[in-house]
Amino acid sequence: MRHGKKNNHLGVKSSHRKSMLLNMAFSLLKNKRIMTTLAKAKALRNYIEPLLTKSKKNTIHYRRNNKQSVLELLEKISSKIYNRTGGYTRIIKTGFRVGDSSETAIIELVDYSFF
Repeated sequence: MRHGKKNNHLGVKSSHRKSMLLNMAFSLLKNKRIMTTLAKAKALRNYIEPLLTKSKKNTIHYRRNNKQSVLELLEKISSKIYNRTGGYTRIIKTGFRVGDSSETAIIELVDYSFF
């Protein structure tokens, strides 16, 4: 039964999963859109949405990790999402990968226009 199992373990140890999601979050903040597998995109959405919500409060507590990404988050991104109540990311399914047929997706920040 799946009672109380909130996150997808992604087939790796917890330390690997945490560092992978942190690196993917920084890449998403830097590039505004990344391409990955669907499972990782859904796990990243659960990881980054609370960070974006907390970034609306510009305090010293949220500036302690990666300086470049956090400055990007607090100065540019939080000003665009300030009036938004939630749903900061969008997942777009892009088909299947050639090598292993895993389902791929693009995860992007909603308020940025790419087209």
